Amino acid sequence: MRKIKLTREEQAIEDSLEEFVPVGRDEYEQIVQAIAARKKNAVLNVRVNSNDLKNIKHKAHKLGIRYQTFISEILHKVAQA
Repeated sequence: MRKIKLTREEQAIEDSLEEFVPVGRDEYEQIVQAIAARKKNAVLNVRVNSNDLKNIKHKAHKLGIRYQTFISEILHKVAQA
């Protein structure tokens, strides 16, 4: 079998994987519902101040996430409040 060379990021993901842990039917349903609730199924186009976007991108970079994901999380928190 040929060995596949993984990138550093792929190797980190593989190293962080834990062994499979079976869950009960109720817990499985909770997981399915949580995933479905977080599914992004709408597109939003919005104009923002370029300095605000620069600051958002900087904060997202410091957190190690994409700025679109960061904006989505901010909107989610505001919508749930």
